[in-house]
Formats: sequence, C-alpha cells, structure tokens
Amino acid sequence: MFSVLLFVASCATSHGANAQNALPTSASANALGWQQCSTLHQDAGARLACFDQWAAAQQQAAPVTQAVAGPAPAPAPAPVVITMTAPEVHNCKNPRFSELSRFWELEAGSDCGTFGIRGYNPISLSWIGSDSVNKQPTSPSPDHTAASVTGFINSEMRIGLSVRTKIAKGLLTHNQPLMRDSLWFGYSQQSNWQLFSGDLSRPFRTTDHEPELIYIFPTDAPLPWGWRLRYSGISFNHQSNGQPLPLSRSWNRTILMAGMEKGQQFNVVGKLWYRMPEEAADDDNPDISDLIGRAEVAGFWNVNPDNTLGLTLRHSLRANSNGSFRLEWLRKLGDNGQTGNRSGLRFHTQLFSGYGDSLIDYNRRRTVLSVGLSLVDW
Repeated sequence: MFSVLLFVASCATSHGANAQNALPTSASANALGWQQCSTLHQDAGARLACFDQWAAAQQQAAPVTQAVAGPAPAPAPAPVVITMTAPEVHNCKNPRFSELSRFWELEAGSDCGTFGIRGYNPISLSWIGSDSVNKQPTSPSPDHTAASVTGFINSEMRIGLSVRTKIAKGLLTHNQPLMRDSLWFGYSQQSNWQLFSGDLSRPFRTTDHEPELIYIFPTDAPLPWGWRLRYSGISFNHQSNGQPLPLSRSWNRTILMAGMEKGQQFNVVGKLWYRMPEEAADDDNPDISDLIGRAEVAGFWNVNPDNTLGLTLRHSLRANSNGSFRLEWLRKLGDNGQTGNRSGLRFHTQLFSGYGDSLIDYNRRRTVLSVGLSLVDW
C-alpha cells in the first residue's frame, strides 16, 4: 500500500495545474497506473515522470507479491510431435497401391523420387545342392575350354546381391498428372561359393555381374478375366562373369518387357530379348540364345500375406525347345513394425532345372535345389 500511496502522491505533485489528469487514489491505481499515464498528453515531462514512478512502484511491489504468492510456476513446455509418415505423393510402400505399381513407381502416389536405393532381384544367402557341377567348363569358341578338371563338389553356397536406383522420371508423361514413367539403373550379382571344398581352399567357383539400364512406361489397360496390363518397358542388359580366357562368358541383350496383374494376388511379367551380335573372334558363347533362351515368363501368386509361389519359364523359341524352369516358394519372416507387416525378409526355396543357372553353366543342363533367406524389395 505504501508503494501505491507513493505513486499517487508523486503523480499529483508532478501534474499541479493539470489536476484533471491526476491518477485515482484507490488500490486499482497500481494496476491501471500506466493507462492513466498514457492520458497525460498536454505535458510530456509529466507523462514521462508518471511512467518512471509507475515502473519504480512495480519494482518495489514485486518482492512483496512474490513473498505472498510464492515463486511463479515455470511455463509448461510446448508438446513435441514426431512423425515419420511419408505423404501419399511420395510413398512407394503405400499398400493401397498394387504390387507392380509400388515396385516400378508407376503412379504419383507410389513415386519415391530419384536416386534412392531400392531392391531389385532378391538379395539372398542360400545353400544349393545340384545333380552335377561344372568341373571343366567348355564353349564352342576357340580357347574357351578349361585346360584341366577342378574338383568342385555339388554342394555350395550362393550369394545374390541386387539393387537399383531411379535416375529420371516424367520423361514422356510430364503432362499427365497421375502416371509416372521412369528410367532406372540396376545391378545384380550372383556368386557360387564352394564353402564346403576345404581341399580347394573354399574358392568362389563363379561370379556373374549384370548391370542394366531400364525404361518403364505405365500402360494401364484392361485385359480379359479381370487382369490389367500395368506397364511396358525396354532394357539394355550386359551380363558377364569377369573372367579371362578360357573361362570368359558374356553377352549383351535388348529386352522388351511388360507386366500385368490381377488384384493383389497375381502378377505376370513377360520378357522377350534380342542378343546383340558380336564378332566371331569376340564371342565367348555363340550358342547361348539357343540354350538359355530368348524369352521368359514369370508368374507369382500371393497365396496370403505371408506366402508367395512363383514359376519362371525360359524358352529358346526354337524347335530344340531348350530353356529352363524355376519353381519357388517365399515365406515371410519377421515384422518390420510398420502397418501391414511389410517385412522384406523371406524364407526362400527354389527348384531350378535347365540351362543358365549361371553363365559358366550356360551350356550345361543342371537341376538345382536352393534353400535360404532373401530380402525382397526392401
């Protein structure tokens, strides 16, 4: 109260002849004093002195108020909101889009931009057992037959690596708001490791390298029996084993491709390729198309969210009917914690029979059982 009286008295003294502007002498003066000071327009000196006296009164009153009321409570911190949810316009894992749409990012809602790393073929580690093994690889080309026999065994491990990245999009669909064409670079590698050949110091029997440039165009069109054509594309593919003579094997292909699906359960991908010609002196494997084939059809059935069955057929498109088939079963393992349990880990079993299990075996018919683990489009 002393501070209030002091404040009122000082204001009254300062204003003298301007008594009509004096502050009220009630207890409300402390709260309303600065408003009263602001009304002293006729005397700038008195106005400033009034504000100074009001500020001094507040400083003297503050300890008393704090002593009575106690320390002021600390302000509550602002809530923190953390989200890792990608918007639908940038989410190639959004389950409301079809499997092929997510895989090739065919639509605006399944587009994940450029230069991200995605899975391509399965990344795998598996044990394989075969009915035979190529101990002395041969080829019709001169100087392409191994000089001696190597004591490989039929049982080995296989390591598969495969990644891709989208390097461009909207090349031909830039005027269409929903469709997304894309250009990809992919790289796949498959190594056969003689882990159980201790006498041979467990070498890698062969490693195949497969870089590829792929263009995908969304081609949404209805087909009979509820199927839909989802995309078409073209790729330029090089495959080689990186070996010197006499084990060098390689070829280059231009591949036309298309994919169709029926709901979320079935999808089929077809490929037709043309082997780029080479000079006879540079051709490591002149009969490779007649043995591995010139076309491929791969179909997959998602039996339920945890199990997928697949069948891949290759054919030479010639009267000799060479090629291969591969049966496979993928069983989902684990849970990545996301809605819908989109774990990429699979228990993966394959049965292959025919030509081309690896490039060094392009002209050797083999039957191979593979059992292991794979990461599928992680």
